[in-house]
Amino acid sequence: MQAVIFDLDGTLLDSMGVWEQVDQRFLRENGVLPPAGISDRLKQMGIQEAAQYLVDAFSLPMTPRQVIDRIEALAAEEYRLRIPLKPGVLPVLDALEQRGIPCCIATATYDSLVEAALERLGIAKRFRFVLTCSQVGSTKAKPDIYLECARRLGYAPGEILVAEDALHAIETANGAGFFTFGVYEPTAAADWQQIRQISGGWGMELGKLLDYLT
Repeated sequence: MQAVIFDLDGTLLDSMGVWEQVDQRFLRENGVLPPAGISDRLKQMGIQEAAQYLVDAFSLPMTPRQVIDRIEALAAEEYRLRIPLKPGVLPVLDALEQRGIPCCIATATYDSLVEAALERLGIAKRFRFVLTCSQVGSTKAKPDIYLECARRLGYAPGEILVAEDALHAIETANGAGFFTFGVYEPTAAADWQQIRQISGGWGMELGKLLDYLT
């Protein structure tokens, strides 16, 4: 393993519960009773796709841009002030730094929220770069974001570990030839058994990744 690509929400940050709250709050303030599983559906989409879906599915009198801006505003305070790192993150980042293994972040999250959280938590400089799905114009249902990370890191997919908490993202990275490490996320507990089966490695917390660095 020559490099690591980290997902952000649910892998580095304990933030998935925040997104469920934001999704439901947004729908309720627009007069919509949130349907079961709406957050699971939205998290597999890119920002633009999710905004368009919300407008179309619930006949919202808003543009997708207005949806994006409102959801970003609802989540911003949590990222700026409260969302913590998940257990095991700092020991893993320390170990990678000690071994000279470069890492980056590949995320579907809003650029401004990523920057706010990483700076507050003091880990922004630990990563070579942050790449978002919006920047590459694709969701994690396609390998574009991982392949672009690999290109920037300067290594082939087979030399890179991708740490993710989402089943669909792990499936995509596997299909593109990356080694995958599944991180347990309570909001995706229903997928955990399948994640364990298809990942090259897995852990109830990110610290388990240290076993693969020895």
